[in-house]
Amino acid sequence: MSAVDVTEAITRAHREDWARVVASLARRFGDLDVAEDAAAEAFATAVERWPADGVPPNPIAWLITTANRKAIDRIRRESKRDGKQKEAQLMYDDPPEPLGAIDDERLRLIFTCCHPALAMETRVALTLRLIGGLTVPEIARAFLVQESTMGQRITRAKAKIKAAHIPYRVPSAEDLPARVAGVLAVLFLVFNEGYLATGPDTDPVRHDLTAEAIRLTRMIRALMPEDGEVAGLLALMLLTESRRTARISASGELITLDEQDRGAWDMMLVAEGHRLVRERLDSGVAPGRYQILAAINAVHTSAPDMRDTDWSQIVALYDQLVRLDPSPVIALNRAVAVAELDGPKVALAVVDRLEDSLSGYHAYHATRADLLRRLSCSRESRAAYDRAIELAGNTAEIAYLTRRRDQLG
Repeated sequence: MSAVDVTEAITRAHREDWARVVASLARRFGDLDVAEDAAAEAFATAVERWPADGVPPNPIAWLITTANRKAIDRIRRESKRDGKQKEAQLMYDDPPEPLGAIDDERLRLIFTCCHPALAMETRVALTLRLIGGLTVPEIARAFLVQESTMGQRITRAKAKIKAAHIPYRVPSAEDLPARVAGVLAVLFLVFNEGYLATGPDTDPVRHDLTAEAIRLTRMIRALMPEDGEVAGLLALMLLTESRRTARISASGELITLDEQDRGAWDMMLVAEGHRLVRERLDSGVAPGRYQILAAINAVHTSAPDMRDTDWSQIVALYDQLVRLDPSPVIALNRAVAVAELDGPKVALAVVDRLEDSLSGYHAYHATRADLLRRLSCSRESRAAYDRAIELAGNTAEIAYLTRRRDQLG
């Protein structure tokens, strides 16, 4: 095996098996610091040993065995001051569970990282670190904070898990729906930051984050194949990601859905997203929030041209969504569809009623600006564009809004 093949094998193992190694050690030793450090040491050992010894026949088993030894060595060193009891326990402890149980351990780790006792920003950081295997510098760059700040955030989170005795387990049946929703919220947040990055000094679309969110959601889907909202979120991500290469122009400006080259969409992702949506519809189970959002995106991506979009179906889906999530943001998105079905004047009346709730939200002002432009209210439209530009953080979106404003008479 060539050096390139070995490097690719190590990279693939890290991408696919990092969470399995960490989860296996977290179950055995009950300490996320020990699990993370030992996993990192095991992969570092692989980088040293595999080029000379060759890639082992079962890389994940090799990594878990090596990581267990690293963890035991560390605990032995730290436990010398506590006598020999813990060392003896480690020497005669039960061996790690068979590899077939690792997926369950990985699911437990995900629920630990996304425990509601932790702040949302902390859940995101822990999930990317312990499940995604991203380094602290990578996570810090993704969310535009100092590396030291992100490191402290992760350290405090692990300490809180340990001090509060947050259980390392899958929630009980009655708690599971709410806890799964929390996990999906974390993954959706990661995806959205990649889909429309908010930082002024970063790329407007962060494919690294959208790809990681999709990969982790696929993992949850494999672990919980019967959960409709997991399938819905995966479908939503795939259908949104399918349009990624058509969303930013060569000059770095956002291209809205009506102006995108639909031939540039990734039709394999579209097909997979549509299949997931159909599966959920065929199940006969009432859809949740992510499933309805995925269905709305399925309608959009089914139309060969913007003029072929079934806006009545999209409005009907938003009506269904509003009953589940009567948030002002959902009402704003519904108004955009209403404008296509009933005209901008009807939609503007809906949007104006949302001002108290969304006055600090750039998309509210951008939507108002577009509706006013279509109604030939240039002065009011310009003021709305100015406010949207002031509040927007995405460079491609700012470029788009600026051009639209400057086109006004």
